[in-house]
Amino acid sequence: MKTRVAILTTVMILCAGFDWAASGALAMSADEAMSLLKEGNARYVSSRAQYPNQGVDRRNSTATKGQEPFATILSCSDSRVPVEVLFDRGVGDLFVVRVAGNVANVDQTGSIEFAVDHLGTPVLVVLGHTKCGAVAAVAQGAELRGNIIPIGKAICPAVATARKNNPSATGETLVNEAIKANVWQAIEDVFRTSPITVDRVKSGKLKVEGALYDIDTGLVTWMGPDPKQDKLLSDKTR
Repeated sequence: MKTRVAILTTVMILCAGFDWAASGALAMSADEAMSLLKEGNARYVSSRAQYPNQGVDRRNSTATKGQEPFATILSCSDSRVPVEVLFDRGVGDLFVVRVAGNVANVDQTGSIEFAVDHLGTPVLVVLGHTKCGAVAAVAQGAELRGNIIPIGKAICPAVATARKNNPSATGETLVNEAIKANVWQAIEDVFRTSPITVDRVKSGKLKVEGALYDIDTGLVTWMGPDPKQDKLLSDKTR
């Protein structure tokens, strides 16, 4: 697993035409980055979006000078979760990794490593959302086929956790609990498989938070750091 991630991140660097060590991190703290995300979502929810960094000048600047996103977001591919829109951000602001069920398998983790280590984003947000079809499918025991199977396998531990912590939950209640557990599961999968990300957190260069997007209201609820973060960071078996 570690070898595959290393290969993937190396390929990404070569394709981007950058030396891994040459890129400078954006001069922004994790707290400042989180404030921008929260302020942007508040504008979106209240229909006061400013649509920053979406003009031709921004496009030309990022094309010639490169990208300096201030946050990495792992989110679901669901078309109702347009990440830049719901945070009211523009071109080059967010490094978004999207996959059904916001899982953290090898491709997603490699992409995250590129963003947090090479581009130096001070924040990684794992963003789940209400009414997630991928989580619901696993929770309801739907038959998964083809390349969706590995995604379902990554969600299974979250569903198991939701069942264990809520033994009487069924239907929509169980799905809602599994959606929240799946945010933590993705964060834990990143920590377990990515020493690069763990090192960034330990050194104080990266903050990792969970969040949940409500597709009805547009509001992002911030869940904070993973409750198991300290234990995962100190795990000697990684």
